[in-house]
Amino acid sequence: MGVTFDTGALIGLERRRSRMLAVLRTCVTKRVPITVPAPVFMEWWRGRTDVREQIVDAIIVEPLTPELARTVGEALAELPAAGAIDAAVMASAALRGDVVYTSDFDDLSRLQRLFPAVRVLTA
Repeated sequence: MGVTFDTGALIGLERRRSRMLAVLRTCVTKRVPITVPAPVFMEWWRGRTDVREQIVDAIIVEPLTPELARTVGEALAELPAAGAIDAAVMASAALRGDVVYTSDFDDLSRLQRLFPAVRVLTA
């Protein structure tokens, strides 16, 4: 089991929010993998900075595989109002049994109906 970060969690790290820094430290210390789906990475990345590079060194960027894309598409068919990136976060985490850290708790918690094993925590 690991953790999956959404865009808000990455922004929290970038802005040095104490909660997310504590999560990062705990994950690194305990060797808990931190996964970021590629669509989240695309949404977050706005060019190189030293802080962003430090974050990149601590995460695994998960590619958008056909399997993940299908799962996201099926989730969007069930909940058309959900965002594709939010669905990618939840589908990605569900594949591994991860906990999700998000700044968008309400939207991701709505997707829990489709991914009941995923625990969503506020970043």
